[in-house]
Amino acid sequence: MYRDPVPALEATGLLPAATRALRVGMIGIGTVGGGTFRVLARNQRQIDARAGRGIEIVAVAARDLQRAARIVGPEVPVTSDPFGIATHPGVDVVVEVAGGTGAARDWVLCAIAHGKHVVTANKALLAVHGEEIFAAARARGVAVAYEGAVAVSIPIVKALREGLAANRVEWLAGIINGTSNFILSKMRDEGVGFAQALGEAQALGYAEADPAFDVQGIDAAHKLTLLAANAFGMPLRFAEVHVEGIDGLQAADVRGAEQMGFRIKLLGVARRTPGGVELRVQPTLLPATQLLAQVNGSMNGVMVKGDAAGVTMYYGAGAGAEQTASAVIADLVDLARLEGVPPARQVPHLGVHPHHTEALPVLSRAAARGPRWLRVPLVPGQSLEGLQAALGEHGVPLNRGAWADGAPAEAPEALALTEPLVQATLDDALRALAVHPAVRGAVKALPVETLDT
Repeated sequence: MYRDPVPALEATGLLPAATRALRVGMIGIGTVGGGTFRVLARNQRQIDARAGRGIEIVAVAARDLQRAARIVGPEVPVTSDPFGIATHPGVDVVVEVAGGTGAARDWVLCAIAHGKHVVTANKALLAVHGEEIFAAARARGVAVAYEGAVAVSIPIVKALREGLAANRVEWLAGIINGTSNFILSKMRDEGVGFAQALGEAQALGYAEADPAFDVQGIDAAHKLTLLAANAFGMPLRFAEVHVEGIDGLQAADVRGAEQMGFRIKLLGVARRTPGGVELRVQPTLLPATQLLAQVNGSMNGVMVKGDAAGVTMYYGAGAGAEQTASAVIADLVDLARLEGVPPARQVPHLGVHPHHTEALPVLSRAAARGPRWLRVPLVPGQSLEGLQAALGEHGVPLNRGAWADGAPAEAPEALALTEPLVQATLDDALRALAVHPAVRGAVKALPVETLDT
């Protein structure tokens, strides 16, 4: 009887390496790792067809060995030693999905030193240690892939590095933290305060018990750092991102923005300016009719303006086990296709090859320019004209103003939209308003983005 000789040849190792499976060692088998294992198993035939070879998880490191064994089954060995995965001679690619920036850095650098490609969904690791990690990978001739680190179900890294490769990117703006977006949507839809909306997000599993990284904007800043580097061909500049979270917002801010035709979103913005690249994560007002303003709940959205493509928009889930797995496995498919491709011909880690990197300066917060929205608590009996005059004395021109709906007569609040101005000018005016006899409390000031195309 005729027998296909291919399996026998594979067993001898005589076939070219590209016909053998890509062997994956995984560090971490929690939410993301478990999702990756499930999706690989469920869609194996389709994934193999796209990759041109099999992709197999051959070893796993985890803290809870019993739980890991239940997920991967008896055929995949598990260990409590991540360095055992990073140095394993039978592993081609290390998938790091354990998180953190300390030990994870050591595991990743160890894997690279042993000639292994790395796939990670760890945005904090790359934002903080990415320059070191990518330099080590270039020196060793291996790849570090991280589509799952930003807006997981949206292939935004690939879009910037490959789909928009012909463009000089002018700006990008993104809602890239699902927890904060869920909280802001809840505040707008139900009129509740920040604390109540956060509690509901935690009860539903959208927010951690300690939500600081999300609500203080740090997670979004990690992601914006990676996006900006890929958009502009610049080094990673996490320490220079201006970051403000949503934890200081009140229900009155959300209502006041809505009254003037805006919605508040935690927005990451990276923009080329004559003075440098603007990098900031802040609660920001968007026109209610703007596409990004329609991104609600825990969803993510990113808008990019290129000189050739114009404005493009990307929308999808920003978190979730299988959503992240989709991005992690897409990176594995890319790596499976790399066999025999020299490093110089591979897609660069940050969009451009290192000798083309531009050391673009980052614009200071004080130099950022744009319109601003103000909520000003006034002493009863004051007028909008008086507020306009007080702001005008300090170089802050108003576009329009209104009295806040729902504010009691004994505690009136004015809403104001300024013309574009630099932040330093507004800061001076706010210091003056803080001691002005007509103002009875702290003034809330938020940036406005129209994202004009």
